Amino acid sequence: MVNEGAGMFAEERREKILALLHQQKRVLAKELAETFQVSIDSIRRDLSMMEEQGLLQKTHGGAIPAMKVRQSPPPPEQRYGVGSPEAHAVAKLAVSYIRDKDTIFIGSGSTAYALLKHLPDHMPLTIVTNCMRVADELRGREWIDTYFVGGLVKASGNITDVLAIEFIRQFKFDMSFITGGGISDEGIFVATPEVAAFARAVSSISRRCIGIATHHAVGQDGFAKAGQIEDLDVLITDDQADQEVIERIRLLGVKVITAQGIESEGLEFTVEFQDLNGVVYYENVWAASAADAQTQIQFRRSDVRVRAVTQIMKEGQ
Repeated sequence: MVNEGAGMFAEERREKILALLHQQKRVLAKELAETFQVSIDSIRRDLSMMEEQGLLQKTHGGAIPAMKVRQSPPPPEQRYGVGSPEAHAVAKLAVSYIRDKDTIFIGSGSTAYALLKHLPDHMPLTIVTNCMRVADELRGREWIDTYFVGGLVKASGNITDVLAIEFIRQFKFDMSFITGGGISDEGIFVATPEVAAFARAVSSISRRCIGIATHHAVGQDGFAKAGQIEDLDVLITDDQADQEVIERIRLLGVKVITAQGIESEGLEFTVEFQDLNGVVYYENVWAASAADAQTQIQFRRSDVRVRAVTQIMKEGQ
């Protein structure tokens, strides 16, 4: 790269870093060190100082533009469109936790909407939602009992007001899928206080809470806190998520599973496990790895001991 750093003051270098960030929307510390011909530690100090000034947000290995605390949700055509590959990778892994006759809450958002494509065909389920788009998508599936939360319908087609909170408290869920515009070790964040209150109500009546988020949301915060990260039993994200943030979340006792580019094929495992009475069971599960297959079983059955996990090999593997 061109030598742009010789004789340059630190303040001038930071201005150039900021200009590059505005142009490229993402910078890597290693590339900046090469560009300005300074040590990577000097670049990291630059990025830390700029983050303290609110000029950018550090990520694993670099930085991205600083996010506004209050972010408007994307338009409906984006939230409920085809969906990104990362959203479908997360969704496919998330639905592998669902079992026959479960009662589930699915809310709004692009990753939550992606779940619908991957729900098992003809598996009897009860699904409660506060999103008109989700309800409309599910109403033709005769094997699913769909309940729609009552209350004031917003322009987005979602319902999150005080009536919705009272309505949702009539239920109990085997599992809820929780998402937000920001998920980090500091909590789960959404755009408005009423959405946050509704999300907290859902979590409080759920036996299990699975967080679903692409890497775009991991490490972000936001305006309204919908809950502690510890409220989640499992967080599922994609393999581009910031590893430093993931480690901080794991240190708080939350299992974090990454969908590692396995949206189309996936891996199948046979898990052998034993209950407290000594009875041995075998179950086939789809997962990202053997460790994740074990996590799935223990997520549903805290009273069992996993004895072995074996990958089912397909032809050509």
